[in-house]
Amino acid sequence: MGWASSVVNGLSNIHLQRKRTEDETRSAMLDLDFLDCPICVEPFTIPIFQCDNGHLACASCCPKLSNKCPACTLPVGHNRCRAMESILESISVPCENAKFGCTKKVSYGKQSTHEKECTFSPCFCPIQNCNYSGLYKDVYYHFAIHRDIGRVDCWFVLGEFVELDFDFKERAIMGMNAYKEDLLFTVQCLSDPNGITYVTVSCIAPSLPEVGAFSCHISTTFHERAIVYNSMKVKNIRKLSFQIPQEDFMLVPSYFLCGRQSFKLKICVNKLSQEPN
Repeated sequence: MGWASSVVNGLSNIHLQRKRTEDETRSAMLDLDFLDCPICVEPFTIPIFQCDNGHLACASCCPKLSNKCPACTLPVGHNRCRAMESILESISVPCENAKFGCTKKVSYGKQSTHEKECTFSPCFCPIQNCNYSGLYKDVYYHFAIHRDIGRVDCWFVLGEFVELDFDFKERAIMGMNAYKEDLLFTVQCLSDPNGITYVTVSCIAPSLPEVGAFSCHISTTFHERAIVYNSMKVKNIRKLSFQIPQEDFMLVPSYFLCGRQSFKLKICVNKLSQEPN
């Protein structure tokens, strides 16, 4: 408790100093490791909890510890450490994308949230073994160079259906260039060892208001059989994963392909308020 009192007194002095300097922002040296949870070593986020001996734990760790302090076994997870929370709220750090042009200061512990929505967050070319990265619009224009190595992209208009032919292989990808939007969407087909194919549609861009949000409709037919998938929201991603997806995919079973070497997908990407024509 003595630690908490000394911090509170320190905060009071800082508050008085700020009043005397008319809210002028002041800088100081601080070891940022001090702002990490001592248990999971992740940056603290509010709320922060302490046991009666003053040992700290983040909100994620408390239930994992059955609300028992690992340092002294006293209960933890009920009493907030307001002093530490006040320190956390007073500290801001440069965005990780400062080297790319972002000038925003972010509250400590909220960097990852900001970076998902930062205009300057780098995105990566979805073609495997291509190491290009840049702003999402730069990736959109860069993707055109891969036309020289095969048919890997197509143009489409939001709200209208487009048909794509995919060769049946373990991994296949195609870029969809949104007309007049400067946005790159990817259609990815991945197959597991059992011959089941997973189809996903993603937008290569951070989650920004200027980018917008999208839904999509995917379908494939063969003879009188059809598979239809409606995604309520297309994921915005900065880097394409080549792992079998765990969510937001259309599943094509092996028996549906009937030994075919290719299949056709019919896709429509819409703004969330837009219906397909």
